[in-house]
Amino acid sequence: MARQYTRQMICDTFIKMLNERPLKEITVKDIVTACEINRNTFYYYFTDIYEIIREIFDLELQKVIDEYNNTLSWEECFLKATSYALENKKAVYHIYYSVQREVLEKYLFDVAGNVMGRYVERMEEGIKASRTDMALITLMYQGALTQIVIYWISNGMKEDPEKMILRIGKLFDGNITLSLKRSEQLDGTWI
Repeated sequence: MARQYTRQMICDTFIKMLNERPLKEITVKDIVTACEINRNTFYYYFTDIYEIIREIFDLELQKVIDEYNNTLSWEECFLKATSYALENKKAVYHIYYSVQREVLEKYLFDVAGNVMGRYVERMEEGIKASRTDMALITLMYQGALTQIVIYWISNGMKEDPEKMILRIGKLFDGNITLSLKRSEQLDGTWI
């Protein structure tokens, strides 16, 4: 129990610092001082600061997987899945403009893939779409959502993300179902 507490304290302290200043200005010394632990304790849990970032995003992704709700729309699921990032906008911004950008992009891509994959499966009920086409539909929306969020971050996160995602949902409402129905009508060969 104490181990999990210490590990979580390190992560929480790091995110707090990352919400205040850029990643390049945070050191292991800063973290251990704020946590009132020694360097050996830090290195018992993490090899470096970058591992903390990976762990935080891995834990958040696992929460998305565990909490996915089949009654919600993909828009609601995606907003719920990205709530941690929205609550820590400055931290996300600092990660985006650091050498750890790819960790953030992978997290966003994985979240979008998880949400869209489950949603496509749910919409496929009663339709005989091919698994290959389902994967392509998922990949298209996964890539699009990821790029939209990355674009939003790169532009200073000014727009309300909830309004943006809900608007996208309204613009593309029904397209996934239509694509699945088209798959049902196509033969299995590639053009």
